[in-house]
Amino acid sequence: MNQTLNPSEIQDFEIAFEERYARVSVSAEKKIVVCELLADYIPIEDFQSIFLQIGEIVKAGNFEKFIFDKRSLRAFHQPTMEWYFIHWKKDMLAFGLKTHRKILPAEKWFEKMVQIAKEQILQNYPDNIIDQLDIKYCDSIEEAIIK
Repeated sequence: MNQTLNPSEIQDFEIAFEERYARVSVSAEKKIVVCELLADYIPIEDFQSIFLQIGEIVKAGNFEKFIFDKRSLRAFHQPTMEWYFIHWKKDMLAFGLKTHRKILPAEKWFEKMVQIAKEQILQNYPDNIIDQLDIKYCDSIEEAIIK
């Protein structure tokens, strides 16, 4: 399980929901949604369910930034990343969610897999929306909140 937010980082955040695989917190004031994954692998059906719930939060609020903390992951699943990248992000852009901050596991192989998968997705989906998004990688939730 990954580290939880320390009090200084979450003073303006409230937990929107928490389940077996994820904890989702929001700050309406900062216009940020944070998703912390809590397991080393999330089956695609559960991942999609979590992100559909996050989508409802985004649609109901005025959120501009999404922080995705993947530090607990130890497995990489291409179809899940493809769905998240091509479908979910596009749907959320329509609701103003264009700033994405990602926190990856420390393992270098995971970062390499993300890069390879991203290149494949961009190649297979030339009409993607990546040029409309502000995507950065961070080392902590605190850094992601600030950046």
